Amino acid sequence: MQDRASGKTAKIWRDGALVNWEDANIHVISHVAHYGSSVFEGVRSYQTPNGGAVFRLRDHMRRLHDSCRIYRMPMAYSVDELMQATVETIAANDLTACYIRPIAIRTGEQMGFYPIGVPVETFIICWTWDTYLGHQAYEEGADACVSSWRRAAPDTFPTLAKAGGNYLNSQLSKIEARQDGYHEAITLDSLGFVSEGSGENLFLVRDNVLHTSPIAAGILHGITRDTVIRLSRDLGYEVREQNIPREMLYLADEVFFCGTAAEITPVRTVDKVPVGSGRPGPVTRALQNEFMGIAKGRVPDRHGWLTPVPVAAAVR
Repeated sequence: MQDRASGKTAKIWRDGALVNWEDANIHVISHVAHYGSSVFEGVRSYQTPNGGAVFRLRDHMRRLHDSCRIYRMPMAYSVDELMQATVETIAANDLTACYIRPIAIRTGEQMGFYPIGVPVETFIICWTWDTYLGHQAYEEGADACVSSWRRAAPDTFPTLAKAGGNYLNSQLSKIEARQDGYHEAITLDSLGFVSEGSGENLFLVRDNVLHTSPIAAGILHGITRDTVIRLSRDLGYEVREQNIPREMLYLADEVFFCGTAAEITPVRTVDKVPVGSGRPGPVTRALQNEFMGIAKGRVPDRHGWLTPVPVAAAVR
């Protein structure tokens, strides 16, 4: 059960056991606290007519394994074990619709940034979390700006890993955008092409063709991004993964962010320039409806993306 005032849930999964929220602690000298050595996922479970169902859980846990591999972090649990731990954690907290944060972190109590041999612990946390950019932005569109902060060049650090340290860049972009009165930032890559949002992938639509940046543009290889590509093709839209010049943002008929937290959120202005009519467009709306329809069980799960959460799986 979640404490609505604080956001705390009762149980967190820690290396094979469900522990109390208050007991999921690490030491201040842990490697992760000093060097950002964590990899994590953002996953959502939705309420469906048949109970809770986690969206693309296997794909998220596979990407967690991939991130561990990139950063040479030994992962002690298989994808299947992490999936089972996730549904048990959701059930143990009496939740159905929730946000889920699996995270692997380097802990220990020794200083020095060389990480090999430092202990790695894995946690799974869940809580209820509304649409990331807010319901108004989801319905009417978000206001975005192009950030002065660039995404990493390809020979700096690996953006295909969903690593905690990578998000220092995102924090700077987000702070800049919010302090300047925008909902969100759009970042450019090291060559000046469009990359993604501070915490979401990005699509633009022109003449009913969807455009999105390639994975070489410093983006996270997003699972919601992949979902949008597949659903777009299901609906008969062409999708092009290619470099996008900044000015295409001002010429697009539609622009939208996508991610587990943001789901599919329209963008109504970029740098105060209206996107198309300044209102969410038909392609964005069609994809919102299809995405949420599958996630919430209103549309058949033709791709096998949902993992049920058995109500009776609670562990006390």
